[in-house]
Amino acid sequence: MKRKKIYLDHAATTPLDPAVFRAMKPYFSQKFGNPMSLHSLGQEAHKAVEKSRSQTARFLKCSENEVIFTSGATESNNLAIKGVVNYFGSRTSKNFRPHIITSQIEHHCVLNSCKVLEKAGKAEVTYLPIYKEGLVRVGDIKKAIRPNTVLVSIMYVNNEIGTVQPIAEIGKLIKTYNSQPTTNNKILFHTDATQAINYFNCDVKKINVDLLSFSGHKIYGPKGVGALYIKKGTPIKKIQDGGEQEFSLRAGTHNVPGIVGLGAAIQQVKGQRSKVKGLVSLRDYLIKKVLKEIPGSYLNGSRELRSPNNANFRFDNVEGESLVLLLDKAGIAASTGSACSSGTLEPSHVLLALGLKHEQAHGSLRVTIGKHTSQKEIDFVIKKIIFAVAEIRKRSGTLLKDYYKSLTN
Repeated sequence: MKRKKIYLDHAATTPLDPAVFRAMKPYFSQKFGNPMSLHSLGQEAHKAVEKSRSQTARFLKCSENEVIFTSGATESNNLAIKGVVNYFGSRTSKNFRPHIITSQIEHHCVLNSCKVLEKAGKAEVTYLPIYKEGLVRVGDIKKAIRPNTVLVSIMYVNNEIGTVQPIAEIGKLIKTYNSQPTTNNKILFHTDATQAINYFNCDVKKINVDLLSFSGHKIYGPKGVGALYIKKGTPIKKIQDGGEQEFSLRAGTHNVPGIVGLGAAIQQVKGQRSKVKGLVSLRDYLIKKVLKEIPGSYLNGSRELRSPNNANFRFDNVEGESLVLLLDKAGIAASTGSACSSGTLEPSHVLLALGLKHEQAHGSLRVTIGKHTSQKEIDFVIKKIIFAVAEIRKRSGTLLKDYYKSLTN
């Protein structure tokens, strides 16, 4: 009998919740209208979109007209960063070049958006370092502020090492700075909250953010849909031309089934929050057992300030991709880092920013558990990790012996 796959890659994507799929299903076929159409089918779809907008707004504790639906966090992050810079670039003098503050461990869609603007001469960017546990220092943000700083973009929870940044403290710093009478330009604060929605406070007023991004498929919702919270009055320009959808900020026909699924998924997050203690317990058990049973094993990122579902390890003399493939053969789905970077041979930029050497960064394993993960599954996974690490070390040892033997022949 074929063993059921154990899925431990929830930071890459989560399985679609059956209740979410049931909510979406009618909008693929019977209720297929375009929300911008005036007839009854169109208005039925429009009503569904607005219901999801209301559900999302209630979760974020914001107004409905502050929620913009997108294709996912990548688009939301692009709109937040490029939209703000484009606004200031078009409204100010030619001598004014907007300045962005971000960190070295942001998702590629944030880093690459900043690099594109930088290369085009549209913005100056400061990439803040992180420290041993993968944390940004609030004091470093304060020191990095310039007269032309218009945006700070710091992710809430890192998608690779699960580190939780002091978002509320950063928000408070920026709010205090903006309230000073000598401040010329108000600084906007953006956070990519994709990995935070399930577990952390995303009340936009309490964390003092102006823009917040997330995706549906990280909260047991569908792929291809996300949202961007834009605080009322935030200076921002659209980056996509077309129709007047989404308050004229995001052109394109609405993905109605996806948007309905996003609303249904975000309604279930409150129930997910009740399971956080169980996730933390499983995560800590996994970390403790792996570090105890495997010599030359380490935890990447903060031990305490990390997502409840994230454990990121590194192993001496182990290649991460080989480890993932061996675990896959055993029926376990895990990863070496971000799913967006799996096509490259380059080591994780997050792990390098932690100060790891290339060979150390290549020996990483990311295990991210979900709401359906059981103790029995974790026990099985621990055994298989122990076996796989030993097997890889044994193979590499044999290869080295053969290599040195060939040199003497």
